[in-house]
Amino acid sequence: TRQAGTIKMKRSYNFGYFIAEGFRSIFTHGLMSFAAVFMILACLIIMGSFSLVAVNFERELGQLEADNQFLAFVDETYTREQAQAIQAKLEALENVSYVEFTTKEQAKENYAAKYAGDQNQELYEELPTEVFRDRYAVHMKDISLMNETIDQVEGVEGIDGHQAAPEITEGFVMVRNVAAGVALILIVLLLLISLFIIYNTIKLGTFTRREEITIMKMCGATNGFVRAPFVVEGMLLGLAGAVLAFFAQWGVYSLIAHAIDTGSTIQLITVIPFQEMWKGVLAVFAATGLVVGTGGSVMAIHKFLQV
Repeated sequence: TRQAGTIKMKRSYNFGYFIAEGFRSIFTHGLMSFAAVFMILACLIIMGSFSLVAVNFERELGQLEADNQFLAFVDETYTREQAQAIQAKLEALENVSYVEFTTKEQAKENYAAKYAGDQNQELYEELPTEVFRDRYAVHMKDISLMNETIDQVEGVEGIDGHQAAPEITEGFVMVRNVAAGVALILIVLLLLISLFIIYNTIKLGTFTRREEITIMKMCGATNGFVRAPFVVEGMLLGLAGAVLAFFAQWGVYSLIAHAIDTGSTIQLITVIPFQEMWKGVLAVFAATGLVVGTGGSVMAIHKFLQV
């Protein structure tokens, strides 16, 4: 009888059986299954919202980084040709993305234009050109390395002095690191909550079927055969929550993006269109749902297999 049972179990060892059993278990525990899907949906929306805020914030900081620069002044004794020859040396530095050369005449014009309309505009325009110096605007790849880059630029022959605001740079870096840290902590916490919910949902199902599991084990069913339907159930719950969370996230993000784009007080903020990110969001949500569902199921069924 035991041998016949084992053969029967092996013949039934197919995906169709596992999927059917997984769906049956979901509908058997309808309320708990609904609660699990809803909680996964809520956790993913919160996790996704913070992640998308972090992505947008990172892009804004990236644009600020691209605009952030410092000035490196050329030695006053250098001729125009000698000053322009320094450009290649500056661009060869590791953290320098590109440099822009400005002559003393252009610097004077820019300075006067900056104060156009000021009551002292004529005074600015009458400043002698000799007051200004040829300079390079140095743009960096990584603003967190600003101090090191300044030291390297100062070491280039022909550079005599600089103008920079490292405190602003340090503020950018601090805000970016804090935002990334908060987002990471929230994501981990929400993943643990989702895993706990799936664990308890599957655990309830295994508890109500503990006698059936015992009989199956006594008839020769392998741990994998007994575990598979519950794993499928967890995967289905996780995937259902992920798909619903994706469409809910799309709607919420679109509403917020529309409000920001049409708002008169926050026009400085540019929101990345969801259409540019939907594939990545869907992939992350689906992967998270499957991992959480599978992990919770494996944890819940483990002790019931010790027969």
